[in-house]
Amino acid sequence: MKQERGNSISFQLFPAELVEHIISFLPVRDAVTLGQTCRYFHEVCDTEGVWRRICRRLSPHLREQGSGIRPWKRAAILNYTKGLYFQAFGGRRRCLSKSVAPLLAHGYRRFLPTKDHIFILDYLGTLFFLKNALVSSTLGQIQWKRACRYVVLCRGAKDFASDPRCDTVYRKYLYVLATREQSGVAGTTGSRVCDCVEVYLQSSGQRVFKMTFHHSMSFKQISLLGQETQRALLLLTEEGKIYSLVVNETQLDQPRSYTVQLALRKVSCCLPHLRVTCMASNQSSALYITDQGGVYFEVHTPGVYRDLFGTLQAFDPLDQQMPLALSLPAKVLFCALGYNHFGLVDEFGRIFMQGNNRYGQLGTGDKMDRGEPTLVPYLQRPIALWCGLNHSLVLSQDSDFSKELLGCGCGAGGRLPGWPKGSASFVKLHVKVPLCACSLCSTRECLYMLSSHDIEHCYVYRDLPATWAVQNLEPSLAAGASQDPGRAAQACEEYLSQIHSCRTLQDRMEKMKEIVGRMPLVAAQKDFFWQALNMLQRAAGGIGPGPSAPES
Repeated sequence: MKQERGNSISFQLFPAELVEHIISFLPVRDAVTLGQTCRYFHEVCDTEGVWRRICRRLSPHLREQGSGIRPWKRAAILNYTKGLYFQAFGGRRRCLSKSVAPLLAHGYRRFLPTKDHIFILDYLGTLFFLKNALVSSTLGQIQWKRACRYVVLCRGAKDFASDPRCDTVYRKYLYVLATREQSGVAGTTGSRVCDCVEVYLQSSGQRVFKMTFHHSMSFKQISLLGQETQRALLLLTEEGKIYSLVVNETQLDQPRSYTVQLALRKVSCCLPHLRVTCMASNQSSALYITDQGGVYFEVHTPGVYRDLFGTLQAFDPLDQQMPLALSLPAKVLFCALGYNHFGLVDEFGRIFMQGNNRYGQLGTGDKMDRGEPTLVPYLQRPIALWCGLNHSLVLSQDSDFSKELLGCGCGAGGRLPGWPKGSASFVKLHVKVPLCACSLCSTRECLYMLSSHDIEHCYVYRDLPATWAVQNLEPSLAAGASQDPGRAAQACEEYLSQIHSCRTLQDRMEKMKEIVGRMPLVAAQKDFFWQALNMLQRAAGGIGPGPSAPES
């Protein structure tokens, strides 16, 4: 409201076009905030006209491409929030730096650091090549700067991948899944759009190999599996089927052409009813998530199989592609796969970890291996999860929308900033996290965080059913970060009723031990309560394990 000569004048009296034109000069943050003040401004600030002007002001190159980008609000916010941040582990400076931002990029969708450079894919399918270079500092000195220059590597890209090992030294080639227009074959007119895989040298960006698929096959994701001489390319189709082919990377730089065979993966052959939505891989295993939230594993070496499942009972060295189903109580949304451990996030925002825990990389509070998915009770509703060689990272968001980075496992080399000795539980790292951070990655030298907010793509977690709260007590009871105190109180009342229903003191003691095992406590706390209950049980009048008189 505006006061003039004692009379109030409403903004609603102004023409809508004038109000939209004025609002379009506001920064993106202020335009979003203004839309939260009242219903009228919410409707005005949400119109396409306002965001079209804001988007063209932020990214003038989108003028010609504006007709293909809807809505304009999404485009404006993507370009306003895009950024790649990194923090080097070595050296004296321990601050967060920002890479060069390509002006032509329409938001950031994915990124991948290699040995010398960084590759970023935007929402229009343009793959950018961010180079490290020598630049002059403000003091006139020449210094080596990370990701300070960029070039366009290719357009029409859908996805890309490199060597799946955590060490970037092995990432010599970059495999790009792209769409290309092919000229018509003999006897036909016009051209067809076909998917292809192009291989580039990460050091120079030079294309060294290309393979083109039939126009009837459309892929959406690519992953790599195995070593250099037997590199398996996993290709996920739009229909949810997995295809694979094998190439020898040591021969890619030789100028010759040869034919490779594209075959249906065994997970799609044996289980044709499954529709895979996403996949993850490392050098010796692959993980598939279906549209129903199911998880299937494929492990190729006995050592990794033993680390992941604690046994070699079901491992068949003659049939390594046979999928192994994981048993989980809820639908899985996304995952993170390390060398010998992995993490899963279900539809309720719960994190399950499994595998080798030698350095405490599972975050369970101890260093005991887990052969089945184990709940990390004090962490919920993560934004991103990442598993490395022997440590894990979680990007989480507080109630005030501020973000923080938590990590566990080995802290050698500064990979857990603020915790050089590491931690067996997830602890808050000394890293300033950008407000719109959405994904992360860690190498031996650096920690990377990608910032880009997509209003049409965000994980919406469901509330845990009340009947499940008895088995999975809310972490707010132990961590103090209350999300639903009513559900936690209900679970505690149910626990008390279970104890009260026990007829003997021995039964009550055993029930209490069982409840302590279900509670979200670290291993040391659980051991303390169990030892204390055993002491009380032994001191309770010398009552043995046999039956005793019921108590009133």
